[in-house]
Amino acid sequence: MDIFLKTIGATNDETRVQILRFIDMHGEVCVCDIENSFEMIQSRVSRHLKILKEAGFLKVERRGRWAHYSIRTPLDAFRQAILKEIGYLDIEIPKLDKGCDLDDTRN
Repeated sequence: MDIFLKTIGATNDETRVQILRFIDMHGEVCVCDIENSFEMIQSRVSRHLKILKEAGFLKVERRGRWAHYSIRTPLDAFRQAILKEIGYLDIEIPKLDKGCDLDDTRN
């Protein structure tokens, strides 16, 4: 029941829905890409990503000082259905604005 409520709660925020759609559209993205694309500060982006990860939508891979997020696979039918429904929404998603240099990920 807890994970169900976390999933519903995670999608009960417009910014998180936009971030989820953004990641689904672009595949793996760095936190800095989301910061630049959404023009948000790192702490706010990290909070949204933490909620989406705890809800079972995202996986994270750390490379150097950067965290890269993507849709978790395999994704259960419930979360797949949510992503599909989000794909039908008429919401504005910012263009991908790469935020970090590839050299920064080698640390």
